Amino acid sequence: MSDPAIERIIAKIVSVYARWGKGTSIQQMRDDWDTLFRQRAAPMDLAIFNAGGTQAAWIAMPGSKDDHILIYLHGGGFRLGSITSHLDLMQRLSTSAQARVLAVDYRLAPEHRFPAPVEDAFAAYRWLLGQGIPASSIALAGDSAGGGLAISTMLAARAADLPLPCAAVVMSAWTDMEASGASYETRATADPMHNRAMIKAMAKGYLGTADPRDPLASPLYGDLSGLPPLLIQCGDRETGLDDSKQLHDKAHAAGVASKLEIYDGMIHVFQMFAAELPQAETALESAGTFLLQAFNRQ
Repeated sequence: MSDPAIERIIAKIVSVYARWGKGTSIQQMRDDWDTLFRQRAAPMDLAIFNAGGTQAAWIAMPGSKDDHILIYLHGGGFRLGSITSHLDLMQRLSTSAQARVLAVDYRLAPEHRFPAPVEDAFAAYRWLLGQGIPASSIALAGDSAGGGLAISTMLAARAADLPLPCAAVVMSAWTDMEASGASYETRATADPMHNRAMIKAMAKGYLGTADPRDPLASPLYGDLSGLPPLLIQCGDRETGLDDSKQLHDKAHAAGVASKLEIYDGMIHVFQMFAAELPQAETALESAGTFLLQAFNRQ
């Protein structure tokens, strides 16, 4: 039996999608997305600043420690999402991981296509290292597009011979621009929000003429060896389920300490709804425990 809370959440999201048509501007879509989520967050003044060439803000809840730094990369298909839309999620992670969160406001498509978001996330990571913060005090996290971006950022850091962060948490990570996973078929009727055609259209809008198998766009096709411990979370109702399962399998095969958590009955990035879903609270507590263990190993 479906969870009534999930169905209410789906109805809210679908109602926003229903307002969008061919004439809807990308800015209107972004504003609608921020409006849908921002009221969930605790009031907080955000000071946007330049972090190595990209815009960012610090989010630090009571109890956060100076040597626990979490870079957060928001989702939204590389077209939507912002620090505003994901503020509640980042506040909760700050609390659960006792960490200061560096929220990265990376550039979005279609104005800024691949590899602009990767460049921005990488710039923020390099900026932290340049501030004298050791990599062992830094972790990465992200959801959906931001989850894939977290993995890509580590691949870029490794290619630049930079030390890697101590851990990464990815939620419903979008790791395959080709949407090749079987779950796009097996979960097609269970997921009312996403389908293969939609995902491939978003990928085309993000990539332009770039190769969809470029590991910095689709980290599922990259060499994951040497990456730090990963926590991969997803819901079993989402069409992108295989993006997470295959990422875990490939990471494990490469010798990465990867942990996969699949939550029954949950939708894409269900962690955004922790005020309504106990499963989301459980997932964020698990993420916090995982990150604390990584920070404490330093």
